[in-house]
Amino acid sequence: MPRTWVWRVLGVLGLLAVTTGTAQALQPDDDPQLSPVWLKVRASLFEGRAIEPAPAGLLTLEVPARAIDAAVVPLVIRTVLPDHASRRVSKLYVIIDANPSPISAIFQFTPDSGRADIETRVRVDAYTHVRAIAETTDGKLFMTTRFVKASGGCSAPPGADASTATLGQMRFRVEGDIKGTQPVRAQLMIEHPNHSGLAMDQATRQYTPPHYVRSVEITYADRPVLTADVDFSMSENPTFYFYLLPRGGGELRATVVDSKGMRFVAAQTLQ
Repeated sequence: MPRTWVWRVLGVLGLLAVTTGTAQALQPDDDPQLSPVWLKVRASLFEGRAIEPAPAGLLTLEVPARAIDAAVVPLVIRTVLPDHASRRVSKLYVIIDANPSPISAIFQFTPDSGRADIETRVRVDAYTHVRAIAETTDGKLFMTTRFVKASGGCSAPPGADASTATLGQMRFRVEGDIKGTQPVRAQLMIEHPNHSGLAMDQATRQYTPPHYVRSVEITYADRPVLTADVDFSMSENPTFYFYLLPRGGGELRATVVDSKGMRFVAAQTLQ
């Protein structure tokens, strides 16, 4: 899916939610299939394609039933697909129905990812259904849904440590044996305020203009591992846990572009 098309869908649906009031608090007993925002997202993003309930074990979504901090909600997606050369999970979609921009993230994985798992932190603006949708290389879609009780995450003021001085600084952390044979878990940490445009500066009483990470590309040993199209539903200072296949060493590189077109690059040599 071309990235410009993704961003257009993200922007249109986000504007629709804000201006029409469709991003409203839901209740745990509301039918997730009848969520008004979900119906719009499904029609725009998947264009009538069938979406099956995820079989047990194939796709799991871990989010707290009640968030401690709506601006920093941990989210974990794990996939398990029987080994088969012609079939793997190639994309993960994160939909947060009640957020102003409900299409929160689209992650794309390559065979060099090893595992199509992702861990991050998101903002949740109101009681909502959170959806993880896995797309396999044979074109099938599987979805699992959880309900999260949280409110105000997208309009929460930035943390005290938010600073433009460190804007775009990134760090990697890698766990596991890069000379082994099993997928290795890695973390990318990005210094970025990820302003949603919905938070008021308490000093000036003006809304802080939106400025947030838009895309992330990760390569290892010159081979693509992961790309992500994201928006302000990601928490301040976005962080992503992902997997990569060990190659005995090479450069791990991240390229990040934000909503102002600023480009940041970080690299670390693994030995």
